[in-house]
Amino acid sequence: MNLIERAQAPTPKFFRTLRTIGLTLLAISGSVLTAPIGLPAAVVTVAGYLAVAGGVISAVSQVTVDQKAVNEQNNHEMLRQVDSVESPNTQALSPRFQHDKDDV
Repeated sequence: MNLIERAQAPTPKFFRTLRTIGLTLLAISGSVLTAPIGLPAAVVTVAGYLAVAGGVISAVSQVTVDQKAVNEQNNHEMLRQVDSVESPNTQALSPRFQHDKDDV
């Protein structure tokens, strides 16, 4: 599974919540960093760290895959493929059953 497939795959609920928290941290720290007023250096430094942490949390959470949901999607897709194929005549495939019918 490549990175694009992972990003598009279903994400578990816990990691969706974590992704939202990371994006919120990123937004808050971005607004603090771009504030038009002078802020103490400690506040700006903490905002920078929060921006990095928020970005990492969001990125990792986005590429986490809910394997159960992926397996269910694959199973449904396989069933659709099987249903779309015509089922062959079982008697034509198994002459043994035809022979058994003749013996009865």
